[in-house]
Amino acid sequence: MKLLLALAFVGAAVWATGAYVRPQELQRGAQLYNEHCATCHGAQLEGQPDWQIIGDDGVLPAPPHDETGHTWHHDDAMLIDYIRQGGQAVLDDLGVLMTSGMPAFGAILEDDDIAAILAYIKSTWPARIQALQAKQNDD
Repeated sequence: MKLLLALAFVGAAVWATGAYVRPQELQRGAQLYNEHCATCHGAQLEGQPDWQIIGDDGVLPAPPHDETGHTWHHDDAMLIDYIRQGGQAVLDDLGVLMTSGMPAFGAILEDDDIAAILAYIKSTWPARIQALQAKQNDD
């Protein structure tokens, strides 16, 4: 059984899907998140207001990345693709008829940057949510 443990962020370490994430990696993930993600998804991972209501432009606002959002409902591969390729490309590939405002970061962020951002986001979730998201990776 995989041990998932979320500790306080400062000086924290995370066991996620069997991999130890060093505190320095979480700090780097937080820094990268603040630099590339917080403008849309919020400094506290809270997302934009009314994130579940399509805007006048036909685009859903940026969702929260905390436990109140749906990020944890997706496996890591999908989350990585969404960040790397941008939301619309992934939705089009899946045949989802929705307009995403998520830009592609593949030319900006390296794979280890994306991994650090996701590790930071996951480190903020309660252990129960971490476990549910980890199960998505197993299915």
